[in-house]
Amino acid sequence: MDISPLALARTHFLLSLGFHMLFLAIALALAWVLFGLKVRARVSGDAGWTAAYRFWVRFFALAFVLAQVSALPLLFQLGGLWPVMMERVGNVIGPLLGFAVVTVFVVKSCFLGVMLFGQRRVSDLAHTLAVLMVAAGLLLEVFWVVSMISWTHTPAGALLMDGRYVVTDWRAAVLNVSQPWLLASAVLGAALAVSFMMMGVTAWQALSRPLVPGEKMAFRCGLWLACIALVLQVAAGVGTARMIAAEQPAKAAAAAGYWHTGEVPRWVLFGWPDAREQRNRAEVALGSLSPRWLGVTADGEPQGLDKVSGMQPPVPGVFWSFRIMMAAGILMCLVAFITLLRLLRRRLDPSTLPRFWLRVLIGAAPLGAIACVAGWMFSELGRQPYAVYSTVTMSEVVGTTRASILGWSLAGHVLLYAGFLLAFCRMLFHAARYGVVPVRRPGARA
Repeated sequence: MDISPLALARTHFLLSLGFHMLFLAIALALAWVLFGLKVRARVSGDAGWTAAYRFWVRFFALAFVLAQVSALPLLFQLGGLWPVMMERVGNVIGPLLGFAVVTVFVVKSCFLGVMLFGQRRVSDLAHTLAVLMVAAGLLLEVFWVVSMISWTHTPAGALLMDGRYVVTDWRAAVLNVSQPWLLASAVLGAALAVSFMMMGVTAWQALSRPLVPGEKMAFRCGLWLACIALVLQVAAGVGTARMIAAEQPAKAAAAAGYWHTGEVPRWVLFGWPDAREQRNRAEVALGSLSPRWLGVTADGEPQGLDKVSGMQPPVPGVFWSFRIMMAAGILMCLVAFITLLRLLRRRLDPSTLPRFWLRVLIGAAPLGAIACVAGWMFSELGRQPYAVYSTVTMSEVVGTTRASILGWSLAGHVLLYAGFLLAFCRMLFHAARYGVVPVRRPGARA
């Protein structure tokens, strides 16, 4: 079976984007969690909060490195896979990309070293402020990255002149209609990825040995963060869905598996979208779907995929990435709130949980990361076949690299990212097993 260079280029870029956004999300959420742990340690004076900080800061450092390293292939791919892209939209994307890069270098050069290596060399207040600046810097980086991506979904504040976009209003370009919703989803998704990772690691520790106070504190932090983020994510998800229905009706129809305008839309739980026959195979549906979740035609009818015939997104990818994201979200809600109910009368002590539920928490540890990656895949696949929604197609900006070269490069990146992911997980559970190694102050006796 021959695979087109365009399909390989799309897959290559999505793979790199998903890996980068996952570890950027973990680094972002962990930075703010670490700042919270530092503040609690300063306010309470309890050494357990400091122990929790010292345990989780090593995973922040690794996630930060992986996020920044994985950004390099994205930059090379932007020029190699899509060489015409910057010619068309460089006036918009270029400055936003520059702001993100400058933010990273400022964070690394000014504050990251103090955060990672200066805890015993500067005052506690100075170290806490350094952690805050790193967290704020990462949030600012995510802001610029999401602004850049969201503009390609809902371009605003720029005019297409002679095949190139020219910025007319930077405020409208940065704060486009989809930017707040994508930013909220990205931040809350990051919080869920880290909170379930924290609960899963602590549950694994509880199965292996008695928990120390710092581990119990980390678990409570993760549990409360998960519950709060889930409630907020529901609100953000509803707003995002309404925005997509209004601005990207083809993506909304693909997510719903709704093909034909005028038919009564239904809640399609499962099925396999067949783009050739314009229907869902082996469909399992429950009741009717409210038209508010779909685009509307000029006649007031729910808009199906037949209205964008020839320019449909990859419907199976959009359909299933949406369902994977939703399934992960439902499972996270069940696990988080059942855990909270079980522990409310036990001072949120995870060591009192039955062993089978600890195993459930271990199994649920990757759910936040799965939802995070699936959410980005849904977002990016739903924009296709456009590079900039409704104006610039991906086929216009794709390069001339042969399919064989793209295939080997894709295989290499799959192995590389799989190795990085495996190493991260092994380090996570290795540290969970052996705990924090004490670090003495310079000049102190061994």
